[in-house]
Amino acid sequence: MIVVMRPGSTQADVEHVVQLVKDFGLTDHVIVGTDRTVVAAIGDKRNVDKSAFEAYAAVEKIVPILAPYKVASKEVKSEPSLVPIDKNATNVIGGKKIGVIAGPCSVESKEQLLEIAHAVKEAGAIGLRGGAFKPRTNPYSFQGLGEKGLELLAEAREATGLAVVTEVMSIDQVDLVCKYADVLQIGTRNMHNFNLLQACGRTDKPVLLKRGWSATLDEFLLAAEYIINEGNQNVILCERGIRSSEEYVRNTLALSIVPAIKRESHLPILIDPSQGTGHAYMVPAMSKASVACGADGLLVEVHHDPEHAMTDGAQSVTPATFKQMMEDLKPIAAAVGREA
Repeated sequence: MIVVMRPGSTQADVEHVVQLVKDFGLTDHVIVGTDRTVVAAIGDKRNVDKSAFEAYAAVEKIVPILAPYKVASKEVKSEPSLVPIDKNATNVIGGKKIGVIAGPCSVESKEQLLEIAHAVKEAGAIGLRGGAFKPRTNPYSFQGLGEKGLELLAEAREATGLAVVTEVMSIDQVDLVCKYADVLQIGTRNMHNFNLLQACGRTDKPVLLKRGWSATLDEFLLAAEYIINEGNQNVILCERGIRSSEEYVRNTLALSIVPAIKRESHLPILIDPSQGTGHAYMVPAMSKASVACGADGLLVEVHHDPEHAMTDGAQSVTPATFKQMMEDLKPIAAAVGREA
């Protein structure tokens, strides 16, 4: 249920309601909105005396949460969430500006990473993507540079100011990746790894959660709920395509999930047109479509030499193509009331 506080309620009023929530054995989530504060009470409510809340003068009303995902639901927070992706909160995902995170699929070398990082920064990206640990279907494929890759990402951040977004694949990697990264990425294969979701939820790093390649919208938002329930409300959703019978694309990019998410949740959502199609020539067009349908940003693979990329060169655009794409996004963003 949601305890809606009256406008003008004090911090002491909120703390009083939080204590009531805890007294009934429920978990509290305080969400501060532009107009008022609400306290979401999560747990078994069969023995909860709602009159204990309603009797408190600072409480306006009690509202049941009907969605299976509680704190991620728009019933809890009507206005969109803004998720900062750097320690100074200079850049956010979910605001008026379309947030673009770009970089190579894998960190291969210092020279490679710095060249790409400077290029995407110059073109307007606010974050640098790059895999230090790579989950691969083939065990003999390149698995990433590990901690060395994380060190190189940190160097690139120092050189460019870009926030670092990189994947964490297991619980035992969480502390290590937190040491270097600004945003923890949970890949499609791990969307149902509930222990990992909870471990990332116990950190103070924003989490970029990719949709599983066959996950429903409810399953996607319930995965986000696992993270939020551990205390981390800074969750960014990411659509990266689903499996279908089509063969002309690597994955089918389901852009219709964007307006559906916007209707159901306050969490921001990015689109990954690189993974979502598997073909570099499709990335600019699908990026434009993503902005047009309401996405809050993009996650794009960029490589200065795609033909010799160690992973996913076929879906990586060149820095020149990325720069042109960023220019082409500006009038589309303006047409839907955003900035690029």
